[in-house]
Amino acid sequence: MGERVMIIGGSGVGKSSSYENFKDSEVGIFNVAGKRPPFRKKLAMVNRPSYQQIKDTLAANNLHAYIIDDSTYLMQFAMFEHAREKGFEKFTSMALDFEQLLQAASGTDEDTIVYFLHHPQFGEDGKAKPQTVGKMLDNQLNIEGLFPIVLECAVRDGEHVFVTKNDGFNVAKAPRGMFDADIIPNDLKAVDTAIREYWGMRPLSSTSKAGGTK
Repeated sequence: MGERVMIIGGSGVGKSSSYENFKDSEVGIFNVAGKRPPFRKKLAMVNRPSYQQIKDTLAANNLHAYIIDDSTYLMQFAMFEHAREKGFEKFTSMALDFEQLLQAASGTDEDTIVYFLHHPQFGEDGKAKPQTVGKMLDNQLNIEGLFPIVLECAVRDGEHVFVTKNDGFNVAKAPRGMFDADIIPNDLKAVDTAIREYWGMRPLSSTSKAGGTK
């Protein structure tokens, strides 16, 4: 069973910039919005993928690190596609699509990590949660509860960082001792290495295969 990791944060706080240090052969990137990444390095990616494309690629499992950037837009784009439809069936369909994607991510092999880069939404009490569309995912599925690791993107003293610990208002969490501080550098490759060392997963350099997301 593969691992799911959520990287949560608003626009401009370092979600996309965090994966710059991956090598092209190590990671499969699903660029849901089809926008250019915020760095010069060239990494192969699939632009504007469908749910089915992502699930098929994960099922093939030719790589052992995948990034869905930004998984929130999968739901939001689906919302616009079904905007003219009446009734609540469309919300059920959208919720099922996302839940099945979560299952596809966990259906990868034990050396695979799938990173969901996601936007937050905030309740009236100021507490954050992963952004969704419709009430089915909000009320029937605690999305962050399905992720053993949730890192919050933040800006501290002008630098992009990851927050690893819950403060009562964010959804950040990580296994005890996996990271050496509550605030760590905004480097998803370093996070990937730490996760693999903590859980005894093989390093990317010994797991990558031909194929990727292409």
